[in-house]
Amino acid sequence: MPKNRVLTLSSAKKMIFSCQKLDSDSKDTKAIIEHLGYVQLDTISVLEKAHHHVLWARNSNYRPVELDQLVEQRVVFEYWSHAASILPMRDYRYSLYLKRQFRETSNWNRDKKMMKLVLKRIRDEGPLQSSDFKRELKKTSSGWWDWKPAKKALERLFLDGDLEVTRREAFRKVYDLPENVIPGEIDQSFPTEEEYYQYLINRTIRHQGFATAKGIAYLNKSKVRDGVKKVAEDLTMDGQLTRINIKGLSEDYFTFPEHLELKTSTKSKVHILSPFDNMVIQRSRLQEIFNYSYQLECYVPEAKRKFGYFCLPIFKGTKAIGRIDCKADRSSQTLIVNSLHSESSADISKQISPRLKEFARFNGCKDTLW
Repeated sequence: MPKNRVLTLSSAKKMIFSCQKLDSDSKDTKAIIEHLGYVQLDTISVLEKAHHHVLWARNSNYRPVELDQLVEQRVVFEYWSHAASILPMRDYRYSLYLKRQFRETSNWNRDKKMMKLVLKRIRDEGPLQSSDFKRELKKTSSGWWDWKPAKKALERLFLDGDLEVTRREAFRKVYDLPENVIPGEIDQSFPTEEEYYQYLINRTIRHQGFATAKGIAYLNKSKVRDGVKKVAEDLTMDGQLTRINIKGLSEDYFTFPEHLELKTSTKSKVHILSPFDNMVIQRSRLQEIFNYSYQLECYVPEAKRKFGYFCLPIFKGTKAIGRIDCKADRSSQTLIVNSLHSESSADISKQISPRLKEFARFNGCKDTLW
């Protein structure tokens, strides 16, 4: 077996930023999504939603309407990745693997009678959302309201692949039959396990630069992790992947041979990233490579928060320099900065000020209040 290549930590960081498309300002939203392989959806709205933020971070001219247009043009679709995501339509066949897993391993909300009724209504009436079904709420002993049966059935049918999301209205899913959403020319053949594992490998290394087998199979079960590791090792023997080590770190990583020849930028751009950005979503990797401990604190009790409800990571070049907690006050069109924290003793407010103004405009704000 060939000897592992060794990279400096500095070179590894530059590779990541290049592969994340964060070292330049891309212009094509479709190309960004296809390169990343997925863009995570999220509902938190103190700022512009996460999926739009991820795309803006790579294209300062991006506007949210662009994603709506891509959905309408059927070049992207919505399904599950490690979380609810927008994915390239060209990768649709790989979603079939997950859909089969849901059908075979999960009975969550599998109310067959309700699913049949819901599916019939959509066949008869066309696209519908949960609010088009009669409200059937029941209070539980815990005090929470049950998700109404029709909504549960819609989501179950979506996970199983019997329905697709044709669009969103006010961020609410509108469901339709797959044949009305997925273009006929799209490959819908079921992938083999090896093809699925290779898809995960290619997608992850393409946008992360390099990864361990565990990182490639992020949040998947042990069967997938084991399968990914075997396929990655086979691809390494074939010369399609290369093993690397990074000075000072203990892990073995896989990368594409061509990534070792990437021309990386030395510009020190400031990046204000979403907590759900592809760059930072694997927190352990973020800690290992960038020595940056990050937690999204909206899920932490208020009394235990250190940095704020929706604190965003800040990088300058490939260095993590701080985090900022801010909120878009849409009534006054003001971006309110609740707190700014530096990773060192240095004041970073001047360094980030120009980018923060751009971020404010992206969030529909004319002013910034520190």
